[in-house]
Amino acid sequence: MTDHTVKAFDEDITRLRGLISEMGGLAEAATHAALDALVRGDEELADQIVAGDKKIDALEMEVDKLAVRIIALRAPLADDLREVIAALKIAGVVERIGDYSKNIAKRVGKIEGRDRFEPLTLLPAMGEVAGEMVHDVLTAYAARDADLAREVISTDAKVDAFYNSIFRNLVSHMVENPATISSAAHLLFVARNLERIGDHATNVAEMVHYAATGTYPPEEDR
Repeated sequence: MTDHTVKAFDEDITRLRGLISEMGGLAEAATHAALDALVRGDEELADQIVAGDKKIDALEMEVDKLAVRIIALRAPLADDLREVIAALKIAGVVERIGDYSKNIAKRVGKIEGRDRFEPLTLLPAMGEVAGEMVHDVLTAYAARDADLAREVISTDAKVDAFYNSIFRNLVSHMVENPATISSAAHLLFVARNLERIGDHATNVAEMVHYAATGTYPPEEDR
């Protein structure tokens, strides 16, 4: 490629990475804010999170358009093509993480008797771990750090353990307090969404590992 073409390609890749980072930052912030809104019953904040998800959706569309443009005009090969394809997939997964945060926010006004639910003290801790996974996997993406990507994958077990504990707690609570079944069901939904955020961060980590090394992580790491 000519120097001009190489420079233009590098600029496109830099822009692609920037869009992914921006998407990820918004998704991570939405996760933390959704849990904050849930615990405090802050419906105004919840509405802001729901509205803010449109920005993440718009960024995903930008990534899609730019990735198609790069493939069509630059005809990338080998490592470069792998990176573009990984960015396309990662953008889709990050958009889903944003959707899960939005879904959590939509439950904020549906929880009654917050002081009666022990899981409301566990959900923020679970959300903290899931949010850290999103943060770390984006750091791994920016640095092409396959080792950090594998660490993110191993952290998913903590999110799963939180989910199992909260699930058992809420089911027991519903059996003992039938009047709280509706609110408890919404909290179960929240826990499930956080568990899925952890799963999606793991999926991104696998793509980051692939983009960095050309191979997926060993099966025992997944």
